[in-house]
Amino acid sequence: MNPVFAPPQAIYIHVPFCAHRCGYCDFTLVAGKDHLINNYLRALEMELSRVEDSPEISTLFFGGGTPTHLLPADLKRLLEIVLSKFRLAAGCEFSVEANPAGLSEEKIAILADAGVNRVSLGIQSFDAQILSVLERDHRQEEIDQSLQWLRRRINNIALDLIFAVPGQSLALWESTLEMAVAHHPQHLSTYGLTFEKGTAFWTRREKSQLTPATPELEREMYALALDKLPAAGYEHYEISNFAQPGFRCRHNEVYWTGQSYDAFGPGAARYLDGRRSINHRSVTTWLKRTLAGELPIGETEMLSPEDRAREAIALGLRRRAGIDLMEFHERTGYDLLELAGDAVDSLTAQGWLERNSGTIRLTHEGLFFADQVAGEFL
Repeated sequence: MNPVFAPPQAIYIHVPFCAHRCGYCDFTLVAGKDHLINNYLRALEMELSRVEDSPEISTLFFGGGTPTHLLPADLKRLLEIVLSKFRLAAGCEFSVEANPAGLSEEKIAILADAGVNRVSLGIQSFDAQILSVLERDHRQEEIDQSLQWLRRRINNIALDLIFAVPGQSLALWESTLEMAVAHHPQHLSTYGLTFEKGTAFWTRREKSQLTPATPELEREMYALALDKLPAAGYEHYEISNFAQPGFRCRHNEVYWTGQSYDAFGPGAARYLDGRRSINHRSVTTWLKRTLAGELPIGETEMLSPEDRAREAIALGLRRRAGIDLMEFHERTGYDLLELAGDAVDSLTAQGWLERNSGTIRLTHEGLFFADQVAGEFL
């Protein structure tokens, strides 16, 4: 059976500028190089020139970097460039990532006037000490002010939080969760701090300058989020994500359900017609190639039907709803239990997977070992 690939309904735009690169950050970005912004906008417009016929899209996501780091005039131009190439479907989810530092009423007005209806605010913590460890450049007062401004214009606000930070106690994490809930955001994401090779945090850990949280403490922190956020009315719909009813991140669900999506900007990854490709992560390389009229793609991979099916399992298990076996067969052409029955049986015996009426999903215990579970299918 040959899968049918639908045109992408989801678009991602990568904006690689920040005031400062935080020590844990592994994303494609440049800090302190705002002189590149004009060329970035020119290059993005050129990369988008391959988009034809103003396709209608259901989700549009600007990530980074920090899109709202741009000056108001540049932010407005960025939005105009992208919106000139796409038609937003009725009810389109239009998201922009933002940081409290540098956000202003003027920038929020520009976003709202352009049709942005969801803002993801990277607060990470409310605690001054933890924010300092994470090298974040905002304070709690700026978080409160940003949320006050946002509520006047945006009705879907998401907050990102980080746990297992060096020096963070379980009690402090509990306080962070309680403060986040008290702000009544529509969506919350909780991520355990990771030490990625090539980051400053990785180097500092190797030199014993940073002591990671113990695995036991990290587990307790995640378990606390699993307990407190649903109790506060947030649906736990994906490993790291919680939403009030009706406010799941529809753009990210495109990724988790294996649908097609297109992406533009340095380091942007797309999945089209079974082919995965990623733009050059180097901002300067992406700029040079795009401005020279060349494709800025750094790597590409055509997935075999079996690889697509296995990836669909790994991604699908991130969702708390799990995988519907019949829908999986219709979408991939594979019977999941014939393809990966041994892994399913083994993980079920371990207590990490469960099967119920035509679906498989992670158990509560399996949530703590989600990466290992995914690896069994890839």
